[in-house]
Amino acid sequence: MSKLAREDLMNLETYATERNEFRATVLSHKKNRKVMIGEHCTLYFEDRLTIQYQIQEMLRIEKIFEADGIEEELSAYNPLIPDGCNWKATFMIEYTDVTERQAALEKMVRIEDKVWMQVVDFDRVFAIADEDMDRSDDGKTSAVHFMRFELSAEMVEAVKQGAAISSGIDHPAYTASVEPLLSPVRDSLAADLA
Repeated sequence: MSKLAREDLMNLETYATERNEFRATVLSHKKNRKVMIGEHCTLYFEDRLTIQYQIQEMLRIEKIFEADGIEEELSAYNPLIPDGCNWKATFMIEYTDVTERQAALEKMVRIEDKVWMQVVDFDRVFAIADEDMDRSDDGKTSAVHFMRFELSAEMVEAVKQGAAISSGIDHPAYTASVEPLLSPVRDSLAADLA
């Protein structure tokens, strides 16, 4: 999947005009890029379109229109676009009650290392998490992590041929799985491997 360049982005004026339509397109696209693992953990898989939307929103919010600022956003977000042999996702631990969330985060230290994806009968692929910075310490984990799942060439080929994909978490404080992923989600993730 190709990375984004400045010419792929709308200028602020154009984006202001097209934002509602573009946002609707992205939200519809994201429906098939979300995997809830149990009640409180969700993987939001990123791709070129989701990252373009994030960049466009950052440029709009920060009113960035100069070349250096745009390049800075591209440099920050382009690493989140899959490379054709992996999936990249934002992992969120979601509790509506603040006290309950805080208690859970204290119990889930290093949960980011226990999130996995699996292609049919291949071994599980555990996340490579938070390459930009550590988001856990001995006392608690963060509610948000950035993950990469690296697949072998055989796994990529199996997915392209229609193999089932599963996902899960094996942490002492939180164990859950989704086996297999629904077809629209599976197909959306397969497109990342083109």
